[in-house]
Amino acid sequence: MWLAAGIIGVMAFLAWLWLLLFRGDFWRMSLRLGTQKNREIAVSNHPDTWPSVCAIVPARNEADMLPKTLPALLEQSYDGPFSVILVDDHSEDGTAEIARKIAQASGHPERLTIISADALPPGFVGKVWAQQCGLQHAPHDAEFILFTDADILHPAHSVESLVRKALLHPSDLVSLMVRLRIESFWETLLIPAFVYFFAKLYPFRWVCSPHRQTAAAAGGSILVRHKLVRQDGGLAPIGGALIDDCSLAQLIQSRNGSLWLGLGDDVTSLRAYPKLTDIWNMVARSAFVQLHYSTWLLIGTVAGMLVLYACPVIFGIASVCLLGTSTVHVVGWSIAAATNLCAWLLMSISFLPMLRWYKVDLWKAALLPLDGFLYTLMTIDSARRFWRGHTDAWKGRPYQRSEPAGWKSR
Repeated sequence: MWLAAGIIGVMAFLAWLWLLLFRGDFWRMSLRLGTQKNREIAVSNHPDTWPSVCAIVPARNEADMLPKTLPALLEQSYDGPFSVILVDDHSEDGTAEIARKIAQASGHPERLTIISADALPPGFVGKVWAQQCGLQHAPHDAEFILFTDADILHPAHSVESLVRKALLHPSDLVSLMVRLRIESFWETLLIPAFVYFFAKLYPFRWVCSPHRQTAAAAGGSILVRHKLVRQDGGLAPIGGALIDDCSLAQLIQSRNGSLWLGLGDDVTSLRAYPKLTDIWNMVARSAFVQLHYSTWLLIGTVAGMLVLYACPVIFGIASVCLLGTSTVHVVGWSIAAATNLCAWLLMSISFLPMLRWYKVDLWKAALLPLDGFLYTLMTIDSARRFWRGHTDAWKGRPYQRSEPAGWKSR
């Protein structure tokens, strides 16, 4: 028993050491964009002429959210031409009328255009189709398109900072992982880990590097060059994508576009996930999609997550307990305890920058194994839902995971 615990401990320790040293510094969270700080630092780097920007906001049953977020978007402090297209995606709560009243009360009512999404065609999911409809109404002279969600609260200089980053980096797509809400117990426990796991899967430095093929974006705030999203059918190639943000990044990369992805210090999401079931359903909707519906990838992912997150805690604590009561194999149990606890320590250290960014108590880094275990269960449930043909829904619209081409029964 001590031998198995020791071997797993060594594997976990070496894996975490490799992740910290060679996985694109994913855990450092150093690629960030604070709009006010960025503006102060780059005040001397104002372009002579600011390019035209059009924001596209898909909105389905967002009457409660828009009064909190739309005024800030309409009142952006941006010296170039700026417009907002709100795509009413067959809402049933008066979303369009609420948006119209907000625009009339704002200082820039002329910036807002409200359109209704056409009937959802085969091959498209709702959000991507709404974005496609918005693109069809975007000004032809708009150099950049800002895809943003109805729950995103933009600070006053958000658009300016995104454009500056795109011009000075330079990048064809600039995306921010916005600061997600963490007010409830479950949000505080699981949301920082959600962003952490995303960064581990798509290291931001690798996304930004022209020498890597890693493509990712965060859907809440994506600025992209208009010419790259209107060519070759616009968003039609990713029309059915459930993970639409990363699919968009891959599409832009396939069109020879460059990417930048970082944390958004002061761009926030107001979407609430107060209960465990809220976060669970959010993850389960797309986790198996991320694995390309592969049973083998699922098995490998579950095994890897258990070795990385669960085993160091279980075997580390068990080894310490057995070391205190056993008179045999003392050296073996000591090695098992040391390697597993060191693996736990390394993973906790890697989680500290994310907790610091979210202003969460740093001692909660020790709870990362619990986060990993819960997200593993969500991934398994995502596969179960797909195998059983489970139908999910978003804002009252049901959708079913489509079976990918070439997928075969287990």
